[in-house]
Amino acid sequence: MKKIFYFITVISGLFFSSCGSNETPHPDAIGGKVYGGEFKFMSSEKVENLLTISSIDIYAQRLNSQIFESLVKLDIESLNVVPCIAESYEVSDDAKSFTFKIRKGIHFHDDECFGGEGREVTAEDVKFTLQMACSGLEINKMNYLLVDRIEGARDFFNRSKKSLPKEGVSGIQVLDKQTIQINLNEPFIGFDKILSHTNLGIFPKEAYEMYGAEIGKHPVGTGPFMLEKMAADGVTLTRNPNYWRKDEFGNQLPFLDKVSMSYVKDKKSELIAFRNRQIDVVLEIPVDEIDNILGSLKDAQAGKNVKHRVESKSSMSMNYVAFACESPEFRDMNVRKAFNKAVDRKIIVNKLLMGEGWAAEHGFVPVMANYQNETVIGHKYDVAEARALLAAAGYPDGKGFPKLDFYVNSVEGSSIHKMCEGVAQQIKDNLNIELNIILCSYEQRNQAIAKGKAKIWRSGWIADYPDAESFLSLFYSKNIKHDGAEVNAFRFVDNNYDQLFEIAMKELDETKRNELFALCDQIIIDKAPVMPVLTDDFMAMVNARVRDFKTNSMETLDFSSIFIKEPKK
Repeated sequence: MKKIFYFITVISGLFFSSCGSNETPHPDAIGGKVYGGEFKFMSSEKVENLLTISSIDIYAQRLNSQIFESLVKLDIESLNVVPCIAESYEVSDDAKSFTFKIRKGIHFHDDECFGGEGREVTAEDVKFTLQMACSGLEINKMNYLLVDRIEGARDFFNRSKKSLPKEGVSGIQVLDKQTIQINLNEPFIGFDKILSHTNLGIFPKEAYEMYGAEIGKHPVGTGPFMLEKMAADGVTLTRNPNYWRKDEFGNQLPFLDKVSMSYVKDKKSELIAFRNRQIDVVLEIPVDEIDNILGSLKDAQAGKNVKHRVESKSSMSMNYVAFACESPEFRDMNVRKAFNKAVDRKIIVNKLLMGEGWAAEHGFVPVMANYQNETVIGHKYDVAEARALLAAAGYPDGKGFPKLDFYVNSVEGSSIHKMCEGVAQQIKDNLNIELNIILCSYEQRNQAIAKGKAKIWRSGWIADYPDAESFLSLFYSKNIKHDGAEVNAFRFVDNNYDQLFEIAMKELDETKRNELFALCDQIIIDKAPVMPVLTDDFMAMVNARVRDFKTNSMETLDFSSIFIKEPKK
């Protein structure tokens, strides 16, 4: 995996940058830290809803993770589950009961729903949030995480399609003001990982009662930042002066005054913005454009560019092409397998993406701790076999197979766009089938899927928590969503898969559990509801004045410890 590289050039990137020289040390700041400044970044997708249980894309989640906090969280470096709003928790021997002790002294943001001032978080707030996440309300897109796991949640889901019933989820019990217990239907040793999900951030009942359907524009959490403005040109967060966490030196977090996210149409514009100091970080770096935009090493040595660094971590993600498995075009498994075998993933990675990323040679689940993905036998590039499979499906040399719109939620020139161009070209060359790439927004793509217009589309999945189940749950038939949410949007149904997945979920031995998951993974390859293409490196190009910017394999971004300090000239 790649390490941190340092360059002497300038760029402002995709996440945050400071404005002005706002670097007067706070009287209490020690350890070389600095309070103040604004961190700016860009997004290719608009964010118009910041309600945790409604925000299903990574663009909103990266903001939500600054506003809200969950019961537990993943340590940004080790990815181990650590306490957050809960100061501690216990798991029963049978892994069916989880008891959490809520930390005292954590307050919600000051907001009009409380009369202007925040209030302390209690176990009742945790219960309310989790019940909202179990509900059948239209605004809840996260019920798949909890409904079939928590005792009584399925019944609550069925009773809460229009409003929340007084009788809550029987398996969520408040034992006292600071203690809550969650009882599960079946043993599940990974349940604490699920509760670390950004979209299970705790929010108060008062906010929901006051703002109703508009709560996504009035997020109230406990995190280091609060919403200041949500407009057509971007989103601005401001420092939470009452945040409860401190750093290793005892400095109250966060250091930044503001975090600002604006929108960008293409990667070249984003790189230019970075060079012009308009933003502080760029994610998903288009390698072939860096020299053109940033200039040569000679320019850097002459002081024409600003110091920056590039951080790279192997991402716990999968970029893939999905098929509408119920459609006439992809109902036949032979067609789906033909598409998979007609694409040389190494050519896409090595030639089109200039070596950035790793060809998906095994299963759908990427490399992660304790999971042996190398035991899964992936698709092998074989044009002859691909053509034979297509002929067996009734389309010799592609004859009779319709030209399809290929929905790609990305901007022109991005690595995603280039990847999909490579897939489309190889499908044309090897199967004589035309795919018409349609660049669109995340929402536009999902609408096309929901309406049945999209028969083939590009997608990606980043681990919600470091567990193979986070990827394999996409193919569980009970997770099919008929509202267009991206959970088994391909409508894949296989009884053998479901049975094996359910057995794996109940297994308490971690090694056996992952062996069962690997068998599930192999079924996905064999039945081919999707085309795994590549995993990538999570790369961030960061202005050198941005200190303590950290990334990890789950592409988590934590701005609470970032501070702005200009490098020495």
